[in-house]
Amino acid sequence: MVDPIAPLVVELEVRAEPARAFGAWVARTATWWPKAHTISGDPARIEFEPRAGGRIYEVGADGREHPWGTVEVWEPPARLVYRWHLFFAPEEATTVEVTFTGTDAGTAVRIEQRGWEALGEAGPPRRERTAGGWAAVTAPFRALLDTDATTGPREAP
Repeated sequence: MVDPIAPLVVELEVRAEPARAFGAWVARTATWWPKAHTISGDPARIEFEPRAGGRIYEVGADGREHPWGTVEVWEPPARLVYRWHLFFAPEEATTVEVTFTGTDAGTAVRIEQRGWEALGEAGPPRRERTAGGWAAVTAPFRALLDTDATTGPREAP
C-alpha cells in the first residue's frame, strides 16, 4: 500500500472572464496544447464532449482517434472534472479538476490532479514528472488568453 500522495496543484491567472477561459480549455485545446504533449504529434482536433461521461480525445491528421480521458463533471463556466490517462492505460487514470473563478483581473484557474495512490509505487515519480508537464501546458494557455482579447475563444458547447 502506498502512503497518501498530495494532489498536484497548479494555479494561474488569465486575462479573460471565466466563460472565455473555460471555452478555451475545452473548445480550442488544439490551438494551445503543446504538440509534444499529444499522441499523434500534430492533432487536427482535441475534443471534450460537453457532458458528464463525455470522452476527451485527440484526432490526428490521419483521422485516428486517441483517447485521453472521460469527463466526470461539466459545469461551465466554473468547473470541469475528468479522469485523465493521456499516454497511459485507462486503468491508470488520475482525476483532474479545473476551476475557473472570476477575479478583478480576469480568471483564476486552478488545476488539481489527484489519485496518484492508485498507481502504486509508480504514483510518486509520475506525479513529479507531471508537474513539469503542466508547466509546459499552462504557459501557451495563458498566452492565448492574454493575447486573444479581441477574438476570444468560442463559448463552451
